[in-house]
Amino acid sequence: MAFLPEFMKLGGEGGVIDKVMHGLTRPLFVHHETADCLMNLHDTRGVSIRIEKLNKFFGEKHVLKDINLEIFAGETFSIIGPSGTGKSVLLKHIVKLEEPDSGEIYIDDHPIFNPSTTEPPNYRYSMVFQSSALFNSLTVGENVGLWLREKRVCKELVIRQIIKEKLALVGLEGQERLQTAELSGGMKKRVAIARSLAMNPDLILYDEPTAELDPINTDELASTILNLKKNTKNTTVIVTHDLNFALYISDRMAMISGGTIEEVGTPAEFKASKNPVVKGFIYTTTKGIQQ
Repeated sequence: MAFLPEFMKLGGEGGVIDKVMHGLTRPLFVHHETADCLMNLHDTRGVSIRIEKLNKFFGEKHVLKDINLEIFAGETFSIIGPSGTGKSVLLKHIVKLEEPDSGEIYIDDHPIFNPSTTEPPNYRYSMVFQSSALFNSLTVGENVGLWLREKRVCKELVIRQIIKEKLALVGLEGQERLQTAELSGGMKKRVAIARSLAMNPDLILYDEPTAELDPINTDELASTILNLKKNTKNTTVIVTHDLNFALYISDRMAMISGGTIEEVGTPAEFKASKNPVVKGFIYTTTKGIQQ
């Protein structure tokens, strides 16, 4: 993943790990929560995302070209397309790791790059990185509870309970003491998801979650994400080149090709698409197998 080194270097307050692993759009410490935690970690909601005429250049290369896209609150939305078409760059814009040259992104109808004078929406977001970005010196439980402990968000007993709950949600109940080196690739992905869930995000983003996974681990990851959908209300945005994975887990999808949105629709609509670019991607990805 292109910005993983930056993520690893910029730990600590104000760094990428602080902004993205558990993003907060308002100050953390408030005075109306429970005595055990400084914020409400029980309720989640989905946020809507609206992208309007977004453009991004890297030098002379026009990476994103007038992107218009709407993601509904609470849905699982996949952004698909071949490698190098701008998928991950678009994801970085949603979490403000990149700024557009023009255009705007709205979260719950509030602009994030040119904020208005009205009160911005209060939401939490987190991101699951392509390489999982776990800390090898920490156990599974320590990785999941890292941010909560560093920020002293909850009392220790509550943090331990949160770690147990989130590991159970991803099928790793009772695995707190495992070392990162003992984990398979699929288990690392699930630990990264549990870490991202530790603060009950309203928006969770995945960058190429099936990268380097074999078919069995990919299937387990898909089941994990689908099971999470039953237990949370958050909005999920997934960037992937894995078409079958996207077709299986998504409520809706968008395909990017050449920096532009080619098509938006449900998995069934994609399978029936007459768009030659979409048909070509499906044919190439499935090696001609009829869906």
